[in-house]
Amino acid sequence: MKNLFTAMLFVLGLLMVAGQVSAQTKFGYISLQELITAMPEYKKAEADMGDYRKALGQQGDEYQRELARKDSIFSADSTKWTAIQKDLKRKEFNELYLKVMNFNQQAQNMVNQKEEELLEPIQQKAIQTTQAVAKENGYTYVFPKEQLIAYPAGDDLLPLVAKKLNVTIPAKGAAAPPAGGAAPANKPAGKQ
Repeated sequence: MKNLFTAMLFVLGLLMVAGQVSAQTKFGYISLQELITAMPEYKKAEADMGDYRKALGQQGDEYQRELARKDSIFSADSTKWTAIQKDLKRKEFNELYLKVMNFNQQAQNMVNQKEEELLEPIQQKAIQTTQAVAKENGYTYVFPKEQLIAYPAGDDLLPLVAKKLNVTIPAKGAAAPPAGGAAPANKPAGKQ
């Protein structure tokens, strides 16, 4: 009987410890994408990216116009040129064509690099603020909302983080961010 009583106390103690551990572990979630796109810094970054894309587009258009001009000159005047002149003009045209093609690839890489450069500090601020809010409110783990299938409304940290950042989150069904802008990537916190 004494052994049974001791075993019951032991099991009861384990259950109490397990209950305390689970009571101390608090899970939350947040949509960093919603948070970041609501931040004023993101709106400024989007405007800057629009200006950057426009400048690159103008440069690409300039290259295209030059290519079209050289093509029309070659088409109109090539009958008057010697074989050597034609070869030189064809070589010049091909070099410009390659320059245009390389510029298009470089421009896309430049846009991606600029976007990452502008978004990185915004993502860092969102993550650091989320971590601070989680700590203040006793959350042990915070998961990206986009990765969850089911979640309780009470553990959404978005309103708390938005309040701390003094940001207004648009209501569901409100206008989405502009299609021309890229939404921030969902990167693991250690990769930010």
